[in-house]
Amino acid sequence: MTSYILGVDVGTTSVKAVLLETTSRTVEESHTLPTKSDINDDSSLKAKEQDTTRIIHTLNRCMDHLPRDKLQRVRSIGLSGQMHGVLFWKANSGCDWSNRDSFSAKDTSQLITWQDGRCSSNFLSSLPKPDSHVSVATGFGCATILWCTKHRPEFLEDFTVAGTIHDYVVSMLCGLDKCVMTPQNAASWGFFNTSTNQWNSDILKGAGFPVHLLPQCVSSGSLAGQTCRDWHGIPAHTPVGAALGDFQCSVYSCMSARTDAVLNISTSAQLTFAMPADFKPPGAPQPASSISYFPYFDASYLAVAASLNGGNVLATFVGMLTAWTEELGVELSDSCLYEKLIHCSLSQESTDLRVSPTILGERHHPLCLAQVTNISPSNLSLGHVTRALCRGVLDNLTSMMPVECLREAGVRRIVGSGSALARNKVLRQEVEKVFPLPVEFGQSVDSAVGVAMFLCDRSFLNQ
Repeated sequence: MTSYILGVDVGTTSVKAVLLETTSRTVEESHTLPTKSDINDDSSLKAKEQDTTRIIHTLNRCMDHLPRDKLQRVRSIGLSGQMHGVLFWKANSGCDWSNRDSFSAKDTSQLITWQDGRCSSNFLSSLPKPDSHVSVATGFGCATILWCTKHRPEFLEDFTVAGTIHDYVVSMLCGLDKCVMTPQNAASWGFFNTSTNQWNSDILKGAGFPVHLLPQCVSSGSLAGQTCRDWHGIPAHTPVGAALGDFQCSVYSCMSARTDAVLNISTSAQLTFAMPADFKPPGAPQPASSISYFPYFDASYLAVAASLNGGNVLATFVGMLTAWTEELGVELSDSCLYEKLIHCSLSQESTDLRVSPTILGERHHPLCLAQVTNISPSNLSLGHVTRALCRGVLDNLTSMMPVECLREAGVRRIVGSGSALARNKVLRQEVEKVFPLPVEFGQSVDSAVGVAMFLCDRSFLNQ
């Protein structure tokens, strides 16, 4: 009988669920919904939080769109999601299962996301040096918890467990009274040594960190547990893998050879390639370096230029234009305006306008904000500006990881993925101009597919 792997990605802006047929390893069913969960906090423009209740509600709606007869034949469940962020909840009461065979969030905090900016440069410089090759930045889980320890200690007293949003979902599905976390997510929090797979517990304790909140680390590919109840038709006691990083899963779904480099542009943007099997990361953080080393699978690493500025830059531009048109008495939806911008820029094949799109700075250079240069009367059309913005996103990435670096690593092909690339033909055109290598776009490639493929390849499915 046909069986399936359920892959779920809890992303920054949307939730996606796919059913992967185990024999053919093809996606037979898929559904995506926007979470619309951002919380606008007027008290602090730097705080970036999302409504946990709305995220879980979106997850349930997404699952409701998948055929129940196929869900009943799911052999295992894999989750990936947005890294770095932190969610708090109470052990044994983090959800409510009273709504038939789905759960809703209960006794949780809001999700503080990777985009959070409340940890200033001064605050980060006051933190102890981690025993890790990973530099700590604002939006990283451990930095956020340390900030809360100093500025909102009473807030932390309400919770006993912490993890990423996808760790939380795994814990609720399995009925765990703790959080288990893979090195992929742990490294994204900071203060985690990927060589020993251990938290910097003593260092954190010395800084006043509530170390009881640290998740239990398990290897990427481990079984977190089994579903404690029927869930949208998936039988109880179905194996659930420990949650993985969305970036690593995205790469897993499309890196078919070690000579591939993966370019992913969704909310943010990343350019990555696989390091040799014997590679070991540096022994200490390199905060000024634009290239990071992410733990991948089987003790290997990815070299990554991880930019904070990707599709979110284009979304901000569209939002700005929408606000301007409203002030002028004209109403256009964001989606309609986006399509018009793409149409205008397709007829504008090149531009000498230059846009540095780093509106969010970069982790290795947080004070480097956006600029527009080489402005002239002839390049002020929407076509010029939109194409320059798309080119700027790519120029920023290649300034972080130059093409020469790819060549030296033996990269022979660029694999393009991510929602922004799939949606934006102008961005794809600029990719082909920037990289003097063959480029292959995989519009259907994403983290939900990657986590399902990874679980399909793992032996615990037969347990």
